[in-house]
Amino acid sequence: MGFARTCSVALVGVEGVVVEVQADLEPGVAAFTLVGLPDKSLTESRDRVRAAVVNSGGEWPQKKLTVGLSPASVPKGGSGFDLAVACAVLGASERIDPRVLADIVMIGELGLDGRVRPVRGVLPAVLAAADAGYEQVVVPECTAAEASLVPGVSVLGVRSLRQLVAVLTDEPVPDEEPEEAGRPDPMLAGLCVPGTGVGTGLSGALDDAHALDLAEVVGQTSARTAVEVAAAGSHHLFLQGPPGAGKTMLAERLPAILPRLSREESLEVTAVHSVAGMLPPGRPLVDVAPYCAPHHSATMQSLVGGGKGIARPGAVSLAHRGVLFLDEAPEFSSQSLDSLRQPLESGHVVIARSAGVVRLPAKFLMVLAANPCPCGRHTLLGDGCECPASVVRRYQARLSGPLLDRVDLKVEVEPVTRSELAGYGTPGETTRTVADRVRAARERAVARLVGTGWRTNSEVPGHALRTRWPAAPGALDAAELDLERGFLTARGLDRVLRVAWTVADLAGHDRPSAQDVALALQLRTGIARGVPMAIGSGT
Repeated sequence: MGFARTCSVALVGVEGVVVEVQADLEPGVAAFTLVGLPDKSLTESRDRVRAAVVNSGGEWPQKKLTVGLSPASVPKGGSGFDLAVACAVLGASERIDPRVLADIVMIGELGLDGRVRPVRGVLPAVLAAADAGYEQVVVPECTAAEASLVPGVSVLGVRSLRQLVAVLTDEPVPDEEPEEAGRPDPMLAGLCVPGTGVGTGLSGALDDAHALDLAEVVGQTSARTAVEVAAAGSHHLFLQGPPGAGKTMLAERLPAILPRLSREESLEVTAVHSVAGMLPPGRPLVDVAPYCAPHHSATMQSLVGGGKGIARPGAVSLAHRGVLFLDEAPEFSSQSLDSLRQPLESGHVVIARSAGVVRLPAKFLMVLAANPCPCGRHTLLGDGCECPASVVRRYQARLSGPLLDRVDLKVEVEPVTRSELAGYGTPGETTRTVADRVRAARERAVARLVGTGWRTNSEVPGHALRTRWPAAPGALDAAELDLERGFLTARGLDRVLRVAWTVADLAGHDRPSAQDVALALQLRTGIARGVPMAIGSGT
């Protein structure tokens, strides 16, 4: 009887569980049994592994073969177990020393010719292996850079099963024929899901050479200020205005003024996009804020995550540490919009399915854009809107009160005038200028919040703001009066105070003044408070 074991990783959402792959050979009729709660794609690995071993020059054991995946209670799917199953079988047949395999984690799909093909989710899988104490990982060669992002782990990238067997048996490593120059590499097909990438906006955010510039936005002083405040404090933003005023242009330029992600944040974002199959080729680490803009026909499952079996990341997770832009927000279904209320508060999504419970990260900056009415001309002077008042009310009521109460900044985007289009006015600031100011404001916030676990003003609870970092004396009088009049909720008052701190950080103030609070109120309620909309004006 022969026995061998090695390890692989099963992904549950964006978290990994180390799985022990055991192979047992017994005398009897030749058969291959795979146990341990595998799905259809994993069950098919029996044929892939057999063909890969034979075509790699190995001998398939003509005995009763049982491969077990432990723990058996964890659902397992995908083709990433192929490499571990093949090596466990070769270890049980004594082609490889079983003692060499015991402490190695193997991730990869096998082609019928023995080539090792990449799979999605390599980074979270290697992170799980490192957390479990494993120090050696074998992955497909084209994902070795992604796996190497995890510190303290020795990564071996292989192109074929023959190469891996040679390494494990101390034999000369054979050379594999490289792909012909100019031809697409079929090995990269396993890293991406068809139809993703460009549609999410991630690819555009990663390319600094083609980053969109705020200077291209004509006019819109109030909206530009709101975008800057949103970026500095990670506050949610609602842009309302007629078609063609520049709402989408402003939202598309918001990721470029956000600071680059820290190392920890980059690993979080990269893990989500790796599982979703959306990592750009040649860029294993996402170090800039992602941008996701789903169409208004998106279902609730596509927004928050879901699908058959174990839930997959949705748009809110793909926008983690970045921007989620919902254009034509009233056209989204009410169920889809209201499903965002919980992740907006908690920063994560918990999805319960019959196959298990998955917790997905979802700390994003939400930007809503909407027309004032179905025809879009409700607020335009001299251009009549034919929508009845009841239709306008129903259209605007599609965005529920509880959802809008979680939005910190609400701005009316005015139509662009002829003189502004002709360039007679003062040109707007560039993205680089605004990004420098946002980065300085973030640094002030981080210095103030050091040791608390919070990094942006939007994360700080209202009680902590009122007790540990109070505003200037009398600065909150106008906000408290609005609370008494019913214009603000208790949550709204806390959010006004958070925005006031962001305005103070942008203006370089030690704490919010009455003018900072007035600007925060003006940005939240849309009611003029007699203060200029430019940061620091008049101070």
